[in-house]
This record gives sequence, C-alpha cells and structure tokens, in this order.
Amino acid sequence: MATIGLDGLYYAKITEDANGDETYGTPTKLAKAISADLEVEINEASLYADDAEAEVVKEFKTGKLTLGINDIGATAAGDLVGAVLDDNGVVISQSEGMASPVAIGFRAKKSNGKYRYFWLYRVLFGIPATNLATKGDSITFNTPKIEGTLYRRNKIDGQGKHPWKAEVNEDDTGVLPEVITGWYTEVYEPTFAVV
Repeated sequence: MATIGLDGLYYAKITEDANGDETYGTPTKLAKAISADLEVEINEASLYADDAEAEVVKEFKTGKLTLGINDIGATAAGDLVGAVLDDNGVVISQSEGMASPVAIGFRAKKSNGKYRYFWLYRVLFGIPATNLATKGDSITFNTPKIEGTLYRRNKIDGQGKHPWKAEVNEDDTGVLPEVITGWYTEVYEPTFAVV
C-alpha cells in the first residue's frame, strides 16, 4: 500500500560489548522528518550447472539512508556525526571527530490511515549537507540533509542471523498492539519461537 506521510523520527545510541554486540539506548526524538530515502545494495552470486543457472543467492550488503530534516540540533549533531559543543554552546565539527553508529526509527502513514513502522539497526552518519540561499521575491525553505550508511548489526537474533531492519504495518494480521505502542520506547528486538 502506498505511503502518504512520514513522521516519528527517532534515534538510539549504541554501545558495544567486547564482542561488538549492540545494546541500544532509549530512543530520542531526532527532528521533524521531511524525507527518508533508503537505498539497499545486495551481494548476488549465481551457480551454473548443466548449462543453466542452478542456484542464486542474494543477501544484504549495505545501504544508504538520506534523511531530510527540519534541523539537526546540537545534541543530535554530537550523537550522530561526532560534533562537540564548546564552552559557549557552539557546535564544533572537527576533522578528527568520529561519528558513532546509531539505530534510526520512523513511521510512514499509509493511504488507509494506518502506519508502517521501521527500525534500522545500525546507521553511521556523515557530516550533514548545508544548503543556503538568499531570500528573493519568494520564500524558499532550505533544510539539512544527513546521509548515513546502513550496516547489519553485529548482535545475532534468535535465528542466528544479523538483522539490519525491522518493519511492521500496524494493520497486519497477528501484530500485537504492544509492538506498536512500544515502538519508540525501545529499539525493537526480534523474537522467534524456540523450536
């Protein structure tokens, strides 16, 4: 179903244990969302046997997330791109500043009025783009865009896999109400029945 809106843009800081497994902090509102463009790259391999393609494997490699937002803010700039605040409250971007990966969550309104929810488990952002223009005969808004690279997370799920995204439609059959109501209280953790 088509989407007609975007809101609820959150991020959660990541801490890693000695093995690199992620633990997610409490989600924090990032900014007002304008756009979210998600592009995914896959690894693909084909096995040929008896003069024909016998097997094909396609798996997630990496991705790119470009967020259009109303304003990044000083705290989010520090958390997402490694900027620091000086003693006067000025955001300083340093060439040696290292960004840390975060989880990104948001939702998209569908044409039926329900929402599709997302968590991207590991995103490493670069320095946000800045577009400025003088005011002419009409008012034009210039807003920041921030681009991040998506990775699979290090921590395995209950099936021994490394997820990179969680996505759910609130009107899908079998979705528990607490999954939707708790979407922004913590980063969603996949659950699987033990067989």
